[in-house]
Amino acid sequence: MATLLFFSSALYAQLGVNSDKSAPDNSAMLDVKSTARGFLPPRISTSQRNAISSPAAGLVIFNTDENTINIFDGNSWKRMISYDACPALLLDTRDGKLYPTVQIGTQCWMAQNLNVGAMINGSANQLDNSIIEKYCFNDLESNCTVYGGLYQWDEAMQYVTTAGTQGICPLGWRLPTDADWTTLTSFLGGESVAGGTMKETGSTHWASPNTGATNSSGFTALPGGIRGPDGSFSLLMLNAIFWSSSEASSGAWSRELSYELADFNRFDDDKAKGLSGRCLKN
Repeated sequence: MATLLFFSSALYAQLGVNSDKSAPDNSAMLDVKSTARGFLPPRISTSQRNAISSPAAGLVIFNTDENTINIFDGNSWKRMISYDACPALLLDTRDGKLYPTVQIGTQCWMAQNLNVGAMINGSANQLDNSIIEKYCFNDLESNCTVYGGLYQWDEAMQYVTTAGTQGICPLGWRLPTDADWTTLTSFLGGESVAGGTMKETGSTHWASPNTGATNSSGFTALPGGIRGPDGSFSLLMLNAIFWSSSEASSGAWSRELSYELADFNRFDDDKAKGLSGRCLKN
């Protein structure tokens, strides 16, 4: 029988909760054995989870919004158990690249900027030539490795105009529509705060002050900048701008994150720009 010692409301002992009345295993501080009942971790929403002050690495909860177990890895909350609906890793069979994914509400997103295709010089336009082409900031492949490729809208769409098309995304995934981005934004609290929950924290990739960045959503947005219509590059480490697959009145809808704002803003953007891509599971 274990001895229970109480100090300042804390319990110091090996503890066995065992239907067969056996002693706890020597290797375990807590040993739960049953053939008829399960173990229930705390059941809380995403917003309640995010309100936990200074969570310890290894902290576990059941997320009632995602209907799955979450674990804090010391930096951000991750899904501890992956379902086929949102696999922990996405293998792009076209080039062998692996992308982490994240379940946010009912949506399964890539948790890394898309980096597919052959790099071309920023001074040239991407062409409908059966080859996926990408820009890398300042024409350096190393920038694509970190921040992902930049794509003109037509290239990202693979020269169709149907909202929700696969485009340059892997099979089974799509270039998100404007409505898909709106669903994400609403789930994360609206335009004025969603950006902070999506941005990678710190100043390794984002310029200071990286306002509002918590990455509590696990989206891990990185600021890949843009390739302008004139072929110039700008805004690396300052802005992350993602295409949607929905046309707007003068171009196509995009969504933008900034190093100096917690916002996630919507713009009617020039299709000739080279912007970042994220894919959404069908």
